[in-house]
Amino acid sequence: MRRIFLSASIPQPGRGDFHLTANPFLIQFAIRELLTVCLGRRLLVWGGHPAITPMVWAVCEELGVEYSKTVTLYQSKLFADYFPAENARFGNVVLVDAVDGDREQSLLKMRTEMLSGTFESAVFVGGMDGVITESSMFQKMHPQAKVLALRSPGGAALNLADQLGQAGDRIDFARLFHEELGISATERRDQIP
Repeated sequence: MRRIFLSASIPQPGRGDFHLTANPFLIQFAIRELLTVCLGRRLLVWGGHPAITPMVWAVCEELGVEYSKTVTLYQSKLFADYFPAENARFGNVVLVDAVDGDREQSLLKMRTEMLSGTFESAVFVGGMDGVITESSMFQKMHPQAKVLALRSPGGAALNLADQLGQAGDRIDFARLFHEELGISATERRDQIP
């Protein structure tokens, strides 16, 4: 099964300086374009985020793809009180046990489980420290996989794109994803290879 990892969030003030470069509209637009390109064509794996999960649900509904077969959502039980209502709609949420109420260890455990297995690529959009952490973990665990960090929406992914030498401020995200992830616009949505 071909899988793509998504790491994304909308940076919040008070949690570093990532919000200073972030464009929330472009972050949401880029994620929506990624979903439109890959849902039903690749299995999308991500760690649930209150700003992202509702978008994934909405695009699955719009495209008429069965979310339980096209996405896998990981969540740490440490954050159970903050899960978006949409979590209940996904039949394939992987809940990872918390580590003694320890936020950092609980996140590490969830990320390690989430990033296990094989991936053909990862996409990083916006985000804060978690994007940097997940990128580092992903690259160590999947050194042959494609890593795509979007510069133009800003946030931590902008810094990551600079570190990776991925230049360019493209905002033609659908075309970018088709080209960089090797997903044809004519590829059927009902059979994830």
